[in-house]
Amino acid sequence: MLLAPPLTTAQTFTLDQILSLLKDHNPMLQKADARQVEMQAALQTAKAYPNPELEIGGGSSTGIGQGALNGSNQQLFMAQPLDLPFVRAARRQVADAGIVSAEQANKAVWLIIRAKTQQLFYEILRRQSALSISENNEHLLTQIRDKVVLKAEIGEAAQYEAVKAEAELLNAVKLRTSAAVQVEDAKSALRALFSNILPTTFDTLGELPAPPAKLPDLDTLRKTVLDHQPLLHQARAEVQKARAQVNLQQQLRYPQPTLKAGVERDPGLEQWRVGITVPLPLWNQRQGPIAEAHAGLLQSEADAEQQELLVLRELENAYNRYLIADRQVQTFESGLLDQAKKALQVAEAGYRLGERGILDFLDAQRTYRSVHNDYLNAQFDRQDALIDLQRLNADDLQG
Repeated sequence: MLLAPPLTTAQTFTLDQILSLLKDHNPMLQKADARQVEMQAALQTAKAYPNPELEIGGGSSTGIGQGALNGSNQQLFMAQPLDLPFVRAARRQVADAGIVSAEQANKAVWLIIRAKTQQLFYEILRRQSALSISENNEHLLTQIRDKVVLKAEIGEAAQYEAVKAEAELLNAVKLRTSAAVQVEDAKSALRALFSNILPTTFDTLGELPAPPAKLPDLDTLRKTVLDHQPLLHQARAEVQKARAQVNLQQQLRYPQPTLKAGVERDPGLEQWRVGITVPLPLWNQRQGPIAEAHAGLLQSEADAEQQELLVLRELENAYNRYLIADRQVQTFESGLLDQAKKALQVAEAGYRLGERGILDFLDAQRTYRSVHNDYLNAQFDRQDALIDLQRLNADDLQG
């Protein structure tokens, strides 16, 4: 597939616009689609009948003895391998299970890529918000530095206060530069999900959605995951495919006969023949292929069990991460954020009135910035965990 040329003009994308590009421009989804096509082709192969064989020959006959005739001879024979019904049915079961596995794998890949896209989109918003905080902090510290330097020059402030203010400003510049780099890095990670369709420079537009009023309990989520998660359905389909493979190998122990019919013409003689050829399973009774199929079944069953354990572990992890982040958000919103802001306002007022030094003000300002960043991170961590819960519950596929 040829890659589309990258767009050169800067664009602004919403989350819905980004998601609409996934189906046609994500390599992993295209690979999953190709696997479905492959499994459909495998079904065609399983349904195909064996081709007949045509044998044509000729030569010359030389008579021996009195009255024998001389002349040419011809042979024409047809051979048709007979496809045993129970072998054909077993082969079809293997192909059908492969189709189900590919369909579920496609759904699982869609959920994974969709969730990854959402998380990367919100990660850009998180980094942009952190950059905005850093820019505001740098602007504020620039004003503080200028005022402190002026006070130091006229003798109203100690020189070490000017040095401290300058150091804080330099740190703020470093944080702002780092935040800007992180924004571009987050955009690069999102762009990597697409086949060169997103422009090298783009912006995002959006905000965090409101969290659900209440999450279902963990036991309910476990049952939903076990019933709807495509990764588990895929693993179960692979078990069915392995069982069908065992059955196929066992059915192949029965010899496949070949029906033959033809005519042979010699000088003065024409013979029509019909026969059947049956291979005798004396030395090879498919012990090896049957044992391999049994081993494959055991592996598939173990993989399915392991996949279920991993999915349930992911569910518990995402559920706990959501609860922790939600509790943190509620803590910030219940007063911690306002307290940090009021502490900064008190410190600023005290500094302006000469009741507090610059160090107290800078400490309060640093604390407020830290609390604000922690609040921002808690919000996005909660959304990140919620996206994982939706992916595991296959919310995008239900209905």
